Amino acid sequence: MAKINDVLQEVEVERINNQNLENQIVKTELEEQPQEIQQQQQHPYAFHVSGPRNVPSINWRDLINSTWKNGNYKRTVISCFIQAVYLLELDRQENRTTETALAPKWWIPFKYKLVETLIDERDGSIFGAILEWDRASALADFVLMRPSGAPRAVLALRGTILKSQTIRRDIEDDLRFLAWESLKGSVRFNCAFKALKSISDRYGSNNVCIAGHSLGAGFALQVGKSLAKDGIFVEAHLFNPPSVSLASSLKNMGEKAGIMWKRVKSMMTHSSDENEEETKSVMLGSKQWVPHLYVNNSDYICCYYTDPEETEENSVAADHKEKENAKPKPKPKPPINAAKLFVLSKGKQKFLEAHGLEQWWSDDLELQMAVNNSKLISRQLKSLYSLPQQQSPSKGR
Repeated sequence: MAKINDVLQEVEVERINNQNLENQIVKTELEEQPQEIQQQQQHPYAFHVSGPRNVPSINWRDLINSTWKNGNYKRTVISCFIQAVYLLELDRQENRTTETALAPKWWIPFKYKLVETLIDERDGSIFGAILEWDRASALADFVLMRPSGAPRAVLALRGTILKSQTIRRDIEDDLRFLAWESLKGSVRFNCAFKALKSISDRYGSNNVCIAGHSLGAGFALQVGKSLAKDGIFVEAHLFNPPSVSLASSLKNMGEKAGIMWKRVKSMMTHSSDENEEETKSVMLGSKQWVPHLYVNNSDYICCYYTDPEETEENSVAADHKEKENAKPKPKPKPPINAAKLFVLSKGKQKFLEAHGLEQWWSDDLELQMAVNNSKLISRQLKSLYSLPQQQSPSKGR
């Protein structure tokens, strides 16, 4: 028994010596590297410094059981792709070279490659990027084919960067959304729409994904919605999408006034009224576009997505329970204007923490998920499935 303990101690000493030798070699290599590369490796936005921890590497086992089918993994990777777009622009502004660039480290570990950057022609800034599955890199790790659930291409869009070279155009689009709740007038909208349409035509909409954070999530939502109107449904992941605008506030006031008028009107009209309006909905084929929204309750920019929808029917029903009880209740229909809403609740947080992108690749993230048709989601997606009411033909005399 004593001999066994002596052998184990020798093995442990040898392991520690080898580890110390490896650490010394790494330290020597770092000291011999140029100062710029050393600074890049210690940068707070470096992948190994602020990136996700304990993320599984893609390997041959994914051909049997794909890691991409795990919702947490998919959310982590896609949020990293958006972070890469932020860093592409920061790399450009700070004149980093290929050797010192921070952005590539945020897509290379996941077997993707950069194929195109989206440039804002107004200031030359990078606001988006197209990342594609890197088959050559995957084959090097014996991954013979793309795992199930992994998109062939991802269009990632960044949010606002408060730097001198980008702040003017970023804030301009922020104010555009704040005023009108629409980004279609921006050159970024047209550029992103063309890019998404292009990769959808090339690879098929089932193999394409669009994602964005903050202002980028606003663009991603409206670009994906525009494509869905043409019957092309692309998976969308929207992190901290903006929900506050003057236009939405005015619409809320108008909707509340409309509901009150409906209540008054319902009290005045007879049960035999034949002029009651009906909302006609149409599904685009047999499919429905359901974007994924990631919202933090402490983020006042996106928290209004969790507000429940108040319909006219519900309001009128509250005032006329007796009339409803007298009639057979119709079978409830599933929500048409819906999204997969992932809500993060961590109690009171500072705004920058609650609105930050890095929270979405955190290991200890606990989300509540539901197919949600909140008031804001319903209004934003309503135009996808509603047709203008057609007037009935006049009867001949």
